[in-house]
Amino acid sequence: MKIFSGLLPRSTWQWILSGAGLLALIAFSGFIIVETAKAEVTVVEDGEKQTITTGANTVHELLDEAGISYDKHDKLSHNIDEAIKDGMTITYEAANKLTVKIDGSEKVYYTTADKISEFLEEKDIAVRKHDDTSHSKNDEITDEMVYSVNKAFEVTLYDAGEEVDIKPTTGEKVEEILDANDISVNKKLDEVKPDLEKTVEKGDEINITRVEKATKTVEEPIEFETEQRKDKNLADGKEKVISEGKKGLLEKTVEITKENGEEVNRKTIDRQVKKESQNRVVALGTKKPEQNLTTLSTESSNHKSNHKTNHDDNGSNNQSGGKVMHMNASAYTVDCLGCNGSGYTATGINLRENPKVVSVDPNVIPLGSKVWVEGYGNAIAGDTGGHIKGNRIDLHFSSNGKANSFGRKTVKVKVLD
Repeated sequence: MKIFSGLLPRSTWQWILSGAGLLALIAFSGFIIVETAKAEVTVVEDGEKQTITTGANTVHELLDEAGISYDKHDKLSHNIDEAIKDGMTITYEAANKLTVKIDGSEKVYYTTADKISEFLEEKDIAVRKHDDTSHSKNDEITDEMVYSVNKAFEVTLYDAGEEVDIKPTTGEKVEEILDANDISVNKKLDEVKPDLEKTVEKGDEINITRVEKATKTVEEPIEFETEQRKDKNLADGKEKVISEGKKGLLEKTVEITKENGEEVNRKTIDRQVKKESQNRVVALGTKKPEQNLTTLSTESSNHKSNHKTNHDDNGSNNQSGGKVMHMNASAYTVDCLGCNGSGYTATGINLRENPKVVSVDPNVIPLGSKVWVEGYGNAIAGDTGGHIKGNRIDLHFSSNGKANSFGRKTVKVKVLD
């Protein structure tokens, strides 16, 4: 210092020292002014509070100073360009990105709501209790969350013809919908449309047909027939009852099917003869009155001629037609066990209107042929049967009594044309 003082005059050094002191005073005064101008601000970021002494002029500058990156979707308590004031409390909450998928349609939202329920209310999005959602309404929202909703829809259900109110569905299987609504079905009998395994769609209709099957035992009388026996000791044309007929008893087991309480079908599944019928036996007189010698030969000749040509269709000695075959004959009716119950033969003949029909093997007797059967009379070969093969024939009768009375026997059969 003494070296430098020797180089400059004393007055010069006084000026230099005075200038340096002035500069120091100015610098110190500036520092005091700056420190005095700083504001104390409280910043609350996502619930975390901190106090900052800042010289920032605006909220935006303060956030930059605090390292907070602000986005337009974020929640801020003050305008971004608002001036900073001492004692100010600024609240900042970052928005979360939330992707919402409703029935496959996707939309992205940014929200500061804490829970799903708050977000739905904020955006006015309706989610009903039957809708299928990926998250509960009470779940907290996190950034990049995906919230999915499958909207429930109404389905119409008819049970036994009556409409039933059921819960909306999001597209479950029919069986799942029935279970959810406590509706049970008999899988072996009831008919459900669409099928139980089908997944329903909006606008679908479910129909349940309630099916019931029950058996019932009924009794029917077996009518007796009148059997005629020739009596040469009884005057020609006279009749005499030898024994009165007695009705038999047939027990049938019937299966009855009902749909939604209405009978739709009835079929015989079993039959048992509880009591056989007994034919009424009548003697038919054939005794001719005695004639004088002059006319006996002529009348005898005429009687033989008439006897030959005027036999009844049910006679046992019809000599017209082709050669005689001996066949095993059985009897059946329209509603026999195993018959289809339609009343029509294999060739389309209505048995109720044309009862004189026999079942044959077409390889033995051509269908459509006129035949004569011993003890049955003339008939049409108009039907077939699974067991009617070769030398077998089945005769149709109009009642169970007649069929049962005929039974099974060997008869003469002739094809007439």
